[in-house]
Amino acid sequence: MPLGLRRKKKFNTKETSRLVEGEQTNVAGGSLPSLPAPTCRLVFHTQLAHGSATGRVENFSSIQELYAKIAGVFEISPSEILYCTLNTPKVDMGKLLGAQIGLEDFIFAHVKGIKKEVNVYKSEDSLGLTITDNGAGYAFIKRIKDGSIVDSVKTICVGDHIEAINGETILGWRHFDVAKKLKELKKEEFFTLKLIEPKKAFDMEPRSKAGKSSPGRIGTGRETLRLRSKGPATVEEVPSETKAKAIEKVDDLLELYMGIRDIDLG
Repeated sequence: MPLGLRRKKKFNTKETSRLVEGEQTNVAGGSLPSLPAPTCRLVFHTQLAHGSATGRVENFSSIQELYAKIAGVFEISPSEILYCTLNTPKVDMGKLLGAQIGLEDFIFAHVKGIKKEVNVYKSEDSLGLTITDNGAGYAFIKRIKDGSIVDSVKTICVGDHIEAINGETILGWRHFDVAKKLKELKKEEFFTLKLIEPKKAFDMEPRSKAGKSSPGRIGTGRETLRLRSKGPATVEEVPSETKAKAIEKVDDLLELYMGIRDIDLG
């Protein structure tokens, strides 16, 4: 029979149905179990803020797990990490990593640097400090009010980790406990702060965009990975502009009356 005139072989109805259902067949004609659908991998790029090569982290559901992953990449102890900022290596308190990470965010880890001990005279009730914490047991200074007591002590800087107050170690304390401790200090007396500042390098320009996405990265920037202290992390939509403004107002009230800022609490 001439080429092109051969009749096309009709597919067996059962075979066609099997293919449509996505099953595989072995050589003997028997069916094999369907393969599970591939799951999306959330992969984030990371660097040490004072300078390092770029690493990749994935499969974490909490801040503690994230720090452990970053520490593993750079072969350091997780306890060396003070906090992380997103998309900038600078000590920018507006870019702190909290319970949410945008799917396109680049993570910079700030590690322990110089230790210092400072004596402060509490001449007023308010020290002018705003305290926050990294969610893994380290409290640090998020803001210093202009003209305040602490503002006059130039060795105390935004981003410094508070290791101890009057010799009492506060490792593991939440930010509101540290703020309460500072408020309770007696007026007209000196107190001592043991601080650790983040390790610094030469000034670098803030990173405005994440690096090139890898095959494992997904998302449009309109979603975030929400980390939880218990249970798996989940991908959620970015809060609306109205909700974000409401949270910021509550956060402002927390700072005014409690000396803390906590977006999640807000």
